[in-house]
Parts: sequence; C-alpha cells; structure tokens
Amino acid sequence: MPETFVHKFDTPVFKGEVSVPLGLYINGKFVDGSNKTTIDVINPSNGKLITKISEGTPKDLDAAVDAATKAFDTVWGLHTNGVERSRLLNKLADLMEQHADTLAALEALDNGKTFGWARKTDVDHSIRCIRYYAGWADKILGQTIETSEAKLTYTRHEPIGVVGQIIPWNFPLQMFAWKIGPALAAGCTIIMKPSEFTPLTALYMSKLIDQVGFPAGVFNLVNGYGHVVGQAMAEHRGIEKIAFTGSTLVGRKIMEAAAKSNLKKVTLELGGKSPSIIFDDADLEQAVKWAAFGIYYNHGQCCCAGSRIFVHEKIYDQFLERFTNHVKGLKVGDPFDPEAFQGPQVSQQQYDRIMGYIESGKADGAKVHYGGERVGQEGYYIKPTIFTETKPQMKIVQEEIFGPVCVLIKFRDEDDIVAQANDTIYGLAASVYSQNVTRALSTAHKIRAGTVWVNTANMLYPQVPFGGFKQSGIGRELGGYALENYTAVKSVQVNLNISLS
Repeated sequence: MPETFVHKFDTPVFKGEVSVPLGLYINGKFVDGSNKTTIDVINPSNGKLITKISEGTPKDLDAAVDAATKAFDTVWGLHTNGVERSRLLNKLADLMEQHADTLAALEALDNGKTFGWARKTDVDHSIRCIRYYAGWADKILGQTIETSEAKLTYTRHEPIGVVGQIIPWNFPLQMFAWKIGPALAAGCTIIMKPSEFTPLTALYMSKLIDQVGFPAGVFNLVNGYGHVVGQAMAEHRGIEKIAFTGSTLVGRKIMEAAAKSNLKKVTLELGGKSPSIIFDDADLEQAVKWAAFGIYYNHGQCCCAGSRIFVHEKIYDQFLERFTNHVKGLKVGDPFDPEAFQGPQVSQQQYDRIMGYIESGKADGAKVHYGGERVGQEGYYIKPTIFTETKPQMKIVQEEIFGPVCVLIKFRDEDDIVAQANDTIYGLAASVYSQNVTRALSTAHKIRAGTVWVNTANMLYPQVPFGGFKQSGIGRELGGYALENYTAVKSVQVNLNISLS
C-alpha cells in the first residue's frame, strides 16, 4: 500500500491537518508504482523535502490504460448518460468547495504561489470550471441534416475514448480542472500525469474523485517524469487523444510521438511572449497596475505573461517611473504571508533558468532598471525585474523566460507597435491599453494572438476559449470549443424509402 502524507499547517492564513495519498491512482485504487521507487517533492520556499511520491513507469501506464479502456467500454462513454455525468461533476465541485482552503494550502506548499491568490483565483476558478462542464454534459448535440425526404441524416458527437492528459507545474489545480472537466463531460476516460514538481493537489483531487463515486477506471493518475511516463503516454497506442500544457519544445516531441504511434489526436497549450501595449491615451494609473499584474502575477510563471511591455514614446518616461514605483511595492515573501504578492519560483531548476536569462540580458547590453537579484538566503525567490534599453534580437526580448522579468520598449505609432508585437514565434495572448475604443479594437484585431485583453490582463473564465496562434499551441481549452477535443463526429444516414432497381 502507498504511504500517506500528513501535514499540519499552522500559518497566519490557514491552520489544519491535511492527508494526501502518495501513490498512483489506477482503477479506483491508490497503488504503489511497479518499481517501488519514489520522487522527491521539494518546498520552493526553503529547498527542503516535503515528501516523496510513488514513481510511475510505462508498465503502470499500461495498467491505467487497461483500466480506462475497460471503464469506457462498460461503465462510462456511451454507457452513462449526460445527466449522470453532470451529477458526478457537480458533486466533485461540491467537495472542492468543502476542501477549498486545503487545496489552496497544498498549492502554496509545493508550488510556492501565495495562499491568498491560490484561494481566490486558482481554487475558485477550478470549481467554476468543473461546474461549467457539468452543465455541458447533457447538452452535447449533433445535427439533423436535410439531404432528401427519402432519408434521415444526422450526426452524433461521441466521446473519443481513452485520453491522456499532461499538466504543468505553474497552475496545477486549474490545469487539472481545465483538462478533466470537458473530458468527463464528453464521456471520455482519463489517465492524468501531473508535474513531478507539484503533484499534491492532483493527488488530493484523486481522493475527492474517489469519494464522489466515479466508476473505477474512469479517472486514473500516474505520477512520473515527463521523459518516462509522458513519453510513454504520447507513444501509447491505447490512448486515442493527448492533451498537453507546457513548453513548446516538449509540445513538439509529443506531437512527433503521437504521429509516429497511432496518430492520436493532439491538443497543445504552449508557450508565449505576450505583448502589453500602452498607448498615450491610456488611463496611466490603471495601465501601470494591470501591466504589472500581467507580468508578475504567479511570479511570472504564466504562459500568457505580458513580458514585453510596449509604451508609446510620449508617455514612456512617465510610465516607467510609475511602473517602477508600483513594482517596488510588490512584496516578495513566504506563500503563507497574508501580505505577500509573490512567492518563490517553483524549483531550483526554474530559478537557475530565470537568473540565466537575467545574466544574458546584462551580457547583451540591456539595462537592469530594477531587480535582477535573489531575495533572501533560502528558497527560490527572485526580485521582480525590469529591463530597459533592449534590442529586438536579444534573448530576453524573444524567448519565454517564465519568471518575474519584463522588458520595457518604446513605440511610435500603431503600425510600429503591431509590427513589434507580432515579431515573435508565439501568439498566445496580448493586452492593449487605450481609452479610444476604435484604436484599441483595431489593434486587438491585428495582433496575432489567441486572446487579446483590452484594458485588463490575465482574466480567464471557464466559458471563454483559451489557446494560441503560431507556436503557442493547437486547439482551444475552455468554453464549448474544448468539448471538440474530446468528441468524434459520426454521421448516420438512414434509408427511409429508396429502393435499388
């Protein structure tokens, strides 16, 4: 039997004892990995060991696929109607509400995001997401199509089957909800692989799913490393579809493996280098606050982070002064400090990556206007960083840093900013700040990105689709569009009175 992690929280914002199963969840049971090996889970606040989780292997993945296939063929898929799928999803959302503080505390513990932000954004959004797809479960409709009075022709949107889902470490709970919501609503069965850096909320959610009473094998979870379990999932011929959120580099590998195996359906939500565009008629105070939120929220570890801030040359100096003063007021501290805005980066690896980009910017001749250094003596804390005096070819301008680092760049006019904003391999998101609605919308329509916010940033809703252009991904998460990822369209033609001579 796998071990259980028991942790007593005694913090200013949350107190209580939490119990998390540490095994794999396969066919309705928590089990040890077949090799009996473990993976360390590290606290990013201090670099110390939190616990060890069971490590999955390709053999464990095979067992999970077998369980998911059996469940799809016997007790889920077309064997459970939408009303029942909706009931179970709503029951899961009810349990999540009852355990909301616990989920937020676990996010803060192994991810490093602040408890306050985890509670009011990650957890609440995840609950709304599950409820949203509970509402969809009995509303997945086909069409009747007129062909001839002698025939009845219609379409069915049927669940695609067994799906693999690989989620990242930056929003562990939200990505869990984004993935399972549409898949379960559509009638698919699931094998989930959480990030080895941040597995605790996924494991806790597995416990809640078990309590809800989903049939065994409908949801399965296999911990493991990406190059082992993730690779095996992408290659597995028993998996009909794979959904991945993470880096563009890994997305390419998954797409290649999927093509070389059974040509499984693939959706990818990948990286970004999002522009924030500040026109000279913007509400400067609000633009400063939203632009800062756009880059420094979640410690800059957002695929849609507004890391390139373009400011009209007429207001550049004024914006820079106000922006700098605002950023200086963002407290970096312990995730359970009620006044902290930014916690530590998720891991030593990510800390080193970000600091490497900062050193690259310096070496290339960019100016560190503010920040660029660690905070404290332990943990993976980095001061919010502002670069100025950059050039378009610099790595810090072109590449995704995935940390609390932005570049401020001047622009002249609308044609200039559209060209600069689109000068990237990515196309996930953008923000435009202007009081002139015609200018704002005209610019928004010219930006090659899947989401464009006007006078706001990082606002996501379960009912609004999210995904990227160019190398930021394939397909859409959220909204009714996400259901298309988990269904296959079947055409049925019925002969009413056509006879062959």
